[in-house]
Amino acid sequence: MNGRLRSSVKQGLTVDIVLKKDQATGRLTRGIVKDILTHSANHPHGIKVRLQDGQIGRVKAIITNSPSEAEKKEEN
Repeated sequence: MNGRLRSSVKQGLTVDIVLKKDQATGRLTRGIVKDILTHSANHPHGIKVRLQDGQIGRVKAIITNSPSEAEKKEEN
């Protein structure tokens, strides 16, 4: 999933963002979304978010987690 659509980005998701200071290098920072700062439905450079640790950047990737422990128990 990519981070260009606001509808794909939700609070609590783990994402990779690029910080303003890292735009030249493209270095990614991983964290959990606290707030969504972009108001438009999409943005070509990624939706701007604030992570739980306070860092702000644009979403480059949404990290999909492996099945949770609860889901694993349901399968058995």
